[in-house]
Amino acid sequence: MASAEEETTASRDLMWRLIGPVSELSNRQCRLIYSSFGYDSDVCLFHVKGDFFAMDARCSHSGGPLCDGDIEEANGVLQVFCPWHDYDFNLKTGKSNTGLQQQVHEVKVEDGSVFVKHASLLSLKPFPMVSKN
Repeated sequence: MASAEEETTASRDLMWRLIGPVSELSNRQCRLIYSSFGYDSDVCLFHVKGDFFAMDARCSHSGGPLCDGDIEEANGVLQVFCPWHDYDFNLKTGKSNTGLQQQVHEVKVEDGSVFVKHASLLSLKPFPMVSKN
């Protein structure tokens, strides 16, 4: 578990990251956004009913790929369901009816572009592998 100091430092390092144009990103319900920090920090960018949402791409239960999950609306709440064990996560809050919490990320649309607030660099394409020598 991260210390309060580590969490404060991490929150200070959050920056708005340009993902791409709304015109390109709005034509799919979910896209995997790659993190320069690696696999465990990748993000799902959802576009549902004209709004964008972002959350960590791996389910907090067992690491399932949330970008492959079904998106449903129940009682006005948009949720993604993990394809592995059917855990639900609110797209806005990351809360699950199971008691789990998925990390969500702020999203903004500005001048026709989508931005996600994140500590790492983000990209629509995988980052090159860096060898550890």
